[in-house]
Amino acid sequence: MKVLISDPISEKGIEILKNEFDVDIMTGLEPAELIKRIVNYEALIVRSETQVTKNVIDAGKKLKIIGRAGVGVDNIDVNAATERGIIVVNAPEGNTISAAEHTIAMMMSMSRNIAQANASLKGKKWDRKKFMGVEVREKILGIVGLGRIGSEVAKRALGMEMRILAYDPFISAERAKDLGVELTTVEDIVRRADYITVHTPLTKDTKDLISTKEFAIMKKGARVINCARGGIINEEALAKAVKDGIVLGAAIDVFVKEPPFESPLMWLDNVVMTPHLGASTEEAQVNVAISVAEQVVNALKGLPVKNAINMPYVKAEVMQILEPYFPLAEKMGKISAQFAGNYEKVEVFYCGEIADQNVAPLTMAVLKGLLESVLGAGVNYINAPVIAKERKIQVVESKSETSSGYPSQITIKLSKKGVEKIISGTVIGKEPRIVQIDRYSIDVIPSNFMIVTRIEDRPNIIGPCCMMLGKKNINIAGMQVGRITAGGEAIMVLNIDSEVDNKTLDEIRAVDGIIDAKLVIL
Repeated sequence: MKVLISDPISEKGIEILKNEFDVDIMTGLEPAELIKRIVNYEALIVRSETQVTKNVIDAGKKLKIIGRAGVGVDNIDVNAATERGIIVVNAPEGNTISAAEHTIAMMMSMSRNIAQANASLKGKKWDRKKFMGVEVREKILGIVGLGRIGSEVAKRALGMEMRILAYDPFISAERAKDLGVELTTVEDIVRRADYITVHTPLTKDTKDLISTKEFAIMKKGARVINCARGGIINEEALAKAVKDGIVLGAAIDVFVKEPPFESPLMWLDNVVMTPHLGASTEEAQVNVAISVAEQVVNALKGLPVKNAINMPYVKAEVMQILEPYFPLAEKMGKISAQFAGNYEKVEVFYCGEIADQNVAPLTMAVLKGLLESVLGAGVNYINAPVIAKERKIQVVESKSETSSGYPSQITIKLSKKGVEKIISGTVIGKEPRIVQIDRYSIDVIPSNFMIVTRIEDRPNIIGPCCMMLGKKNINIAGMQVGRITAGGEAIMVLNIDSEVDNKTLDEIRAVDGIIDAKLVIL
């Protein structure tokens, strides 16, 4: 078997691969050249430079696995790979310590004006008073996102005798107590914290998480850090807050557009900037290379891999039965997460023919969908149960061979303190279908964008809602309505071709007879 490495990775990873397979290293390939060459390889390993498009994947007739030596898989068309049955793996744990340490380094550099003092001294100036700093001891650090990296930042900050506030909607009070942090809201962090650092993925919910509204109520003299993803802290709003004296300092490693030469932060003296160095340590690069190399070896030998992004390893005869249900389970998890918000217990119930099988991999798919909506690409089939356990989320799996109207059906129930959210789905042909949302029976083919509304069951509600979307040039690809009794409440699901903004959602909610409306993104 042959492996193609199209971006530079550590020699340690290359050695592991060369002990097992024929390895070719061809960096800097043009897209057309990669498409031409990939036909000869069973495995492709990339970092962030190579764009693994659908055309590349379709050309890779022998491809069994694509490995990303890093966390994000934005440069890989995961859907196209999944359709072809190609496993996509990453190395989400390899740069955890590096990213956490860089966050602390940026905080200290900002606090002691190290970058500015260094530049001044090398300009042959000796100006000690100008670069007076502050101690971090006994200061309040607000951490938004308490996942792998956020937790490591908390440990290090506690060692420096800082007080920690944290926001994470999927961290239990028990887990927060174990870490020694106080759970609170983003608004409370913004009002109270001396330092604020973000460690969430960039999603529709976290984009501009800290922006004009947050800076308006921010504790004057606060300092902010972003070593996670560009766009979580709005760069224009941050620049204005710095100029207005609300924010005394900022330390930014990631940007909306990289390189950030047009960013308004570029020329502000009290903003420390680095060129996306969070994972740029020798140790991290070795770790991710070894991790992805070991997974490629296992996959090509027919063994399980630990960081599968799009599918777990299952024996061929079982996979033949379960395969259609993996997309259903993961999509149901994503939909449930966007409906329910916070939850403490996940119950996954299987009934009908599928209950005869080992459904544990499907439960992993449900958890992946649930957690990935909040934590991003670092969640995979293997670590999803571990993350759920770390966050004190109770997971219950049950089965019944009795059919509930379909040959096989999966039901997810999320609950917290008596409040429940239920969704059921099945596969018809090879197509996933959502057949129940809470009490309502419905028949929806999941799409990338859906608007789910609760409505009064009476005339002249659906029409105005659809007309409003038409005026916004948003195409409706499908519509389904479910109700229990005539004249009561009903549910309407609209499949749409593009995302809608919050303003449009508010306009839909304002339509007479619309009780609630929510955008679901898959």
